[in-house]
Amino acid sequence: QRKNPFSNDRLEPKLLHTHRGDPTYGRPPEGSQTEQRGKDAHSHVGKEVQELCLIIRSTGEVGEDGHVSVTFGQLFETYVTISNKVVGILLRARKHGLVHFEGEMLWQGKDDDVIITLL
Repeated sequence: QRKNPFSNDRLEPKLLHTHRGDPTYGRPPEGSQTEQRGKDAHSHVGKEVQELCLIIRSTGEVGEDGHVSVTFGQLFETYVTISNKVVGILLRARKHGLVHFEGEMLWQGKDDDVIITLL
């Protein structure tokens, strides 16, 4: 539109370009629908992480250290009926320090014996 000779630049708002280091860089405009969708998605994932922790607590066993643990195979079989995103939710829960397990990624079948500990 900037190159369109028939557009009236005075009526169009100027686009704000942010640069690295700017606190608004990489963020949607405040009050926009994009910002609201991001907040809604963050809230939804947070609820799924809480649900995962509840499932671990209810299906796992308390160890000598007092932490509840469950194998990935057990968790996958239980959680797969609820959601098919169990690995992604596990990674998010580990990022927030709620669970611990060895390895970068868990694969069904191959990592069924990996122990997941609720912290």
